Amino acid sequence: MGFAQSLALQMPDLKDKIRSAGIHKKPAEFVDESLKNAFFMSIMISVLSIFLILQNELSILMVFVVFIISFAILFFLMLKRLDVAISKREKEIDKDVLFAGRFLLVKLNSGKPLINALFDASQSYGVAGSYFQEIVEDIKMGTPLEEALERAYKTTPSKRFKKILFQINNALKIGVDVSQPLEAILQEISGEQLLEIQKYGKKLNSVIMFYLLLAIVVPSLGITLFSIVASMMSLKLDLIAFVGILAALVIVQFIFIGMIKGIRPNLNI
Repeated sequence: MGFAQSLALQMPDLKDKIRSAGIHKKPAEFVDESLKNAFFMSIMISVLSIFLILQNELSILMVFVVFIISFAILFFLMLKRLDVAISKREKEIDKDVLFAGRFLLVKLNSGKPLINALFDASQSYGVAGSYFQEIVEDIKMGTPLEEALERAYKTTPSKRFKKILFQINNALKIGVDVSQPLEAILQEISGEQLLEIQKYGKKLNSVIMFYLLLAIVVPSLGITLFSIVASMMSLKLDLIAFVGILAALVIVQFIFIGMIKGIRPNLNI
């Protein structure tokens, strides 16, 4: 763990990244696990490379070169999975951040103190609720409310959730009613999401037009014309040719489905 500890110290932002990704591990533990996984996977790749090296009559020292290169690449990828997890969690939080904010606002408008509203929000639905849970756990450990909100602000991957936490914490520092700035920022987030939906509608119209053209019109007319030309030229079309055409059409369908899912805004209004 000593080498992993020293390596973790060279990455000052690793602790915040681990917290943002929702991984409950210390930086040294995460680095140690990444080193071990990269090491064992590099061993496997090196063993498999021996057959290719011997087959091509290369020096056996190439095994060590393969090990070093694969270890460096795999360790880098192990660390990059943090960014993937952060990006995934950001989308999950953005999906229900408006719901969580409105839930908190309802609790405040009902007359509950902020800390009690946070406790209730921590038990609500979704990933945003789990972030409130982290704030509540910090408070239970003795962290002041403003400091817990500031820490959550720094580690949350969602820009929209950052806005909510900033407005709450800023209102506490100024000493004004939290519900008014919270309601204003929720209206702003709602407007941003509405704009995303409008942009999605415009993009979807373009994608559907290309889908109708490339996935329906072109294949149907193309196959018809090809069949006519093939019959005139006495070309034989066997089952393999039709299976190949069908497979290509299926691939095109999946490509367009992936495009539609990719441009769809991740919202839960």
